[in-house]
Amino acid sequence: MPFIPHTEKDTEEMLAAIGVEHIDDLFDEIPKELLAGKLERVPEALNEMQVSRLMRERASLDGTPMCFIGAGAYEHHIPTAVWDIATRGEYYSAYTPYQAEASQGTLQTIYEYQTLITELTGLDASNASLYDGASALAEAALMAVRANRTNKSRRVLLAPGVSHVAQKVAEAIAGNQGITFERLPVNAATGTVDFDALDDTAEAVAVAIQQPTFVGTLEDVDRLTDWAHARKAYAVGVVNPTSLAILKAPGQWGEAGADIACGEGQPLGSPLSSGGPYLGFMTCKQKHVRQMPGRIVGRTTDLEGNVGYALTLQAREQHIRRSKATSNICTNQGLLMTAATIYMSLLGFDGLGRVARASHANTAALVEGLTGIDGIERIYDGPFFHEAALRLKKSVAEVLEALAERDILGGYDLSSDYPELGNALLVCATETKTTEDIAAYVSAMAEVMAA
Repeated sequence: MPFIPHTEKDTEEMLAAIGVEHIDDLFDEIPKELLAGKLERVPEALNEMQVSRLMRERASLDGTPMCFIGAGAYEHHIPTAVWDIATRGEYYSAYTPYQAEASQGTLQTIYEYQTLITELTGLDASNASLYDGASALAEAALMAVRANRTNKSRRVLLAPGVSHVAQKVAEAIAGNQGITFERLPVNAATGTVDFDALDDTAEAVAVAIQQPTFVGTLEDVDRLTDWAHARKAYAVGVVNPTSLAILKAPGQWGEAGADIACGEGQPLGSPLSSGGPYLGFMTCKQKHVRQMPGRIVGRTTDLEGNVGYALTLQAREQHIRRSKATSNICTNQGLLMTAATIYMSLLGFDGLGRVARASHANTAALVEGLTGIDGIERIYDGPFFHEAALRLKKSVAEVLEALAERDILGGYDLSSDYPELGNALLVCATETKTTEDIAAYVSAMAEVMAA
């Protein structure tokens, strides 16, 4: 964004206009004992050229390692056009569209985003995006409690493949409202639900099903969705949007489809960035739309037949009586949502399918190469998408450290979330990896395991 600094003359004129002699006088209400004083360790100011050089030097210290980490955030190729468009001034600075008549461009972008997300998930309505995938699960649980009026339970059952991080976030957000989260039994051979061990008398307001699972396996979503509905519980799909180009959409799960779908939208055009900012998405069946948190943009026509966009439903307490509000979500992740819309529009469904198939093929090649090394084996049988869990005969932490010294980020250590798996490593390969990249990783891993 353009930046024009204030000259000393500008500052003097502004201070004179408000009747203040010094900038420090603007903060005279702060007690002197609370003031930090001069920052002794802050270096002298640099000019633009010097700052640019310093930042390049600092950035080079990170290196350019190959990344084989997934676990909820994925390194996909992002076409240059995505952020060239998203960072234009009219998009980059657009905020919550409080005045519909002055925000038609922003509203149309959100409407297009909603349309694309509903097409991916196979459900009827989408909101204008949420903060991230983990908080989206919490909002889905809260929504299920509000919407599922045939079931008074406040218990949410989680399929074993639901992310432990997402569970912790959901408990932090919804736990104080009396909602509990409990995990369904796991089949040790497949990493998915153990249907033989399910308690058919269990009451729950919702069953959350992550597909693909956190450890990369594929759940029997049809059977689990029908199991939930048979007990008057809502089925909540927690999905990777890229995978929906080749896997069944939540709206098609079981006989009636999932009631709510949510997930992390980072794979749709957002770069890896130390955990964020990312964006969450949520869709639902039409009959539940009034219980959906956030905002929904609608398309209409005016008296002269011109197309227009408006905030159709607004569930936040700022817009309606607090006692009627279903959300306190301040805003949608507008910039990330814009990038996701551009990304999906550029790739189209066929392009997203190519990304998904290439990612699966690369992961299959990676797993084949790694399991050919003595001391490495797959933990779970069955199909996977673009992640797989491996068991190592060495400490995963030590292996990852050794790989990092070779400029390879080798995967995600599962030991803290799944201690019962022992030395378990989650690996991922997206469409960005070449045959040479995979061979280099396998070769480096063979050296580390043999050391």
